[in-house]
Amino acid sequence: MQKFKIPEEKKIRVILDTDVKNEVDDQFAIVQAVLTEAFDIRGIIPAHFGSEKSKTSQKDSYDEAVLVLEKMNMRDKIKLYNGAERAIENETTPINSQGAELIINEAMKDDKRPLFISFLGPLTDMASALLLKPEIAERDITVIWIGGRDYPIGGWEYNLNNDIAAANVVFKSKVRLWQVPRNVYRMMPVSFAELYDRVYPYGEIGKYLCENVIAFNNAAPSRPAEYRILGDSPSVGLMMYEDCGEWSEMPAPEFDKDMKYIHNDKNRPIRVYKNINSRFILEDLYAKLRLAYK
Repeated sequence: MQKFKIPEEKKIRVILDTDVKNEVDDQFAIVQAVLTEAFDIRGIIPAHFGSEKSKTSQKDSYDEAVLVLEKMNMRDKIKLYNGAERAIENETTPINSQGAELIINEAMKDDKRPLFISFLGPLTDMASALLLKPEIAERDITVIWIGGRDYPIGGWEYNLNNDIAAANVVFKSKVRLWQVPRNVYRMMPVSFAELYDRVYPYGEIGKYLCENVIAFNNAAPSRPAEYRILGDSPSVGLMMYEDCGEWSEMPAPEFDKDMKYIHNDKNRPIRVYKNINSRFILEDLYAKLRLAYK
């Protein structure tokens, strides 16, 4: 593992909410987060990713999270909490789940360390937690969401599409929110050659990460031939270093049925990232894999 230690009082509490079986980039973010010494991982919430690809998407994410942790030899060290099996029906009706309860319990704890909740898929579990316990919005928590289309117009985006109502609940709330929209999370390309040089040699997990990407891309003609975008990894970089990219604050927009932004200036300011430092994030991932599994 790392050759250094971080004092417990300096660590941040982290919850990852991930639709990890949807594609092949969440896996990299999970691995990097778990290997980050400054993170106290309070739990991973396997999330649904709609019903178009699978009728059991939440269970699929759970099984994939188990597989990733097993290949890291970390299954007994990180707890998994089931998220909602589907999107919320409207902006007033939550879905109670182990994941929503984890968010509430951690948010309400008497712990001086800040809590970061990173969403790599839909915002279903955060919206449900806010609807079940509105006062958590006043606690020292930061929600990071990988999702939403480019500003200022918006439009169709995968994570948003899987629960538009949940996104509206979170964006209309008072919770501290950092958004990484699509044009920014796509600033994380890696080539297959780079992955095989810097990831593949390190443990069963390194081999799995690479082989999983190759198999996924080769399964469909429309997918890239020799690169992959690790679009969820900015969430890890931002929890480590919040200026790992330029950002600006603006009143939180809302979303219409076509997923376009509604700029009505009604809501509190949120942070929207304009770019991301991919070098910082990727080199950190490679170093942590090498130190953990060489």
